[in-house]
Amino acid sequence: MKIVRVRTQGNRVVYGALQDGGSILKLEGDIYGDFEVSGEAVSGDILAPVAPTGIFCIGLNYRAHAEETGAQIPEHPVLFMKGINAANDPGAPIVLPRHLKSTKVDYECELAVVIGKAAKNVQKADALRYVLGYTCANDVSARDWQKHGGGGQWCRGKTFDSFCPLGPVLVTPDELGDPNALQISTTINGEQLQNSNTADMIFDVPTLIEFLSGSTTLLPGTVILTGTPAGVGMGRDPYRWLQPGDECTVEIEKIGQLTNPVVVEEV
Repeated sequence: MKIVRVRTQGNRVVYGALQDGGSILKLEGDIYGDFEVSGEAVSGDILAPVAPTGIFCIGLNYRAHAEETGAQIPEHPVLFMKGINAANDPGAPIVLPRHLKSTKVDYECELAVVIGKAAKNVQKADALRYVLGYTCANDVSARDWQKHGGGGQWCRGKTFDSFCPLGPVLVTPDELGDPNALQISTTINGEQLQNSNTADMIFDVPTLIEFLSGSTTLLPGTVILTGTPAGVGMGRDPYRWLQPGDECTVEIEKIGQLTNPVVVEEV
């Protein structure tokens, strides 16, 4: 099933099941419990497929990306966080910070995993049973703040408003299959800059869930960003930073395309 979250013309936010022809049928029930597809058609603005309860992010999780940044292969997953304020909708703008100015904003295509039920001390063999679905993410990153203005932490450069586009759909595990066998790419203004496969992950999705849930409860609605492949702007010569007027598209096999324009913050 492909699940979408919709803001209707009546300003209600509902979940729906995307049909093959493009129509949307409303879901009845609890998205994190029991729900079913109704016969009621809905329409409106497509939002991020979930409102995250938390956003866990993994750095340096593709071998080729670690190589392009000159980093060693990590022994354990490299964890950082984004604030839920960073969540952004399909089609909504990525806003380049100007009040706290950044001139080095980067793109990062990522597979996002959404946890569907409370998970703590999960074993790798059982990990995928806790997944509600998968979606596209863009781990937008202000590299100047990440590398030089964050006091040694990455969060300042990672958690500006609009810096975590998600969508456009949430694909359930039965429809997606193996999350570590998907083509993933980023295209900006028609130029493909990242092109890889989730098979290149150093730590696969079950391993990440096992690690993140260790002595830690992952709440329903937790979003896990699983890392980005090679080809980011920081790894290019010359650098390729996001610019006003750009259109950035993340595409993942079996999920679809997440497209966001780029604008400058009004100050």
